[in-house]
Amino acid sequence: MSRGFRVVEPGLLASVQDLGRPGYARLGVSRGGAADRGALRLANRLVGNPEDAAGIEVTAGGFSGYAESPLLVAVTGALAPVHVDDRPASTNAPLSLAAGARLAIGRPTAGLRNYVAIAGGVTSEITLRSRSYSRLGGLGAALAPDDLVPIGTGASASPVVDHAAIPSPPVDATTLAALPGPRRHWFSDEAVAQLMATTYRVTAELDRTGVRLDGPAVPRCREEELPSEGMVRGAVQIPASGRPIIFLSDHPATGGYPVPLVLTPDAADHAAQLTPGMTVRFALE
Repeated sequence: MSRGFRVVEPGLLASVQDLGRPGYARLGVSRGGAADRGALRLANRLVGNPEDAAGIEVTAGGFSGYAESPLLVAVTGALAPVHVDDRPASTNAPLSLAAGARLAIGRPTAGLRNYVAIAGGVTSEITLRSRSYSRLGGLGAALAPDDLVPIGTGASASPVVDHAAIPSPPVDATTLAALPGPRRHWFSDEAVAQLMATTYRVTAELDRTGVRLDGPAVPRCREEELPSEGMVRGAVQIPASGRPIIFLSDHPATGGYPVPLVLTPDAADHAAQLTPGMTVRFALE
């Protein structure tokens, strides 16, 4: 019997993700990787993997699969029902799967993305020093029914905790910490004050590329065109509509609209768990 995890139902989107492929922006390839890096790191720690080991990112639940050999796994991220062979199981905790045992993740009640780490790490093909799927970069492929996810032979360390006590993802009114962006001067002090004071609503236009927000337009004080420049995860871009877009892991390598704010790494992780209808505000650190 092979050492791996067999996908039965991938749900809306399931893919292999690690911490991405830094260093290729000059080639037009953004870093990518897990949308919520903190959740993937935690899942890996819980099963004794290095933090940068590849795991499975699950979007909006509806995911299931079974172990083709005994496996130690952990599920982190969104607050979602988890079952092993139809028995409720814990998130943020190591779970032992016997050969043939089925793991299922239901629809989240808070947050959007879950992460499944498996002791030994996912050992799928490496492209540009990463195993991560990137739709925008055309690298890899999303997981499909009956895919076998290959798993390494062992973790580098034994788990030393049986549960990680962390807060559940918020269901509304999230505050995202940010730093001034490279194009803060394209906006007046009054416009920046408006941006920071506004409560925005998360629209249905969200994916691994970014999250579009709805609210009052943010005017800029310069009218000339901005040449394309490098983008990073967490950049808050103000397009022609004046309504902010938060870039996530699969953001384009460059952009042509000004960026007055950039989220902190933790806030970018939180942004990856936003769902339509939630409200968010920005706060300068």
